[in-house]
Amino acid sequence: MDKYEVMLFPRAYRDLEEIYSYIALEKLEPGIAKGLTDRIWDAIESLDSFPDSHQDRLVGRYAGKGYKQLIVDNYIAVYRIDEEMKRVYVVTIQYGGRNL
Repeated sequence: MDKYEVMLFPRAYRDLEEIYSYIALEKLEPGIAKGLTDRIWDAIESLDSFPDSHQDRLVGRYAGKGYKQLIVDNYIAVYRIDEEMKRVYVVTIQYGGRNL
């Protein structure tokens, strides 16, 4: 089984930080924020094996362009796979209620 290198675009890192900050500081729930961002991070790291097993992105601006989505709780990580380089690029992580 081939392993893929998982890479996050700077925007995806910022998104993860913003998710944490919103829940920890705005909602005053740092424990929940840490648990959620840990789950998201763990799910993203798991893309190193079988990244193609997740759904194609069918709505929003990433639809029909070869992007896939990973759903974690109410959040969606949008990513693309470079088969030649064996890399997964996570582009953004957003609240599922948004139309990405």
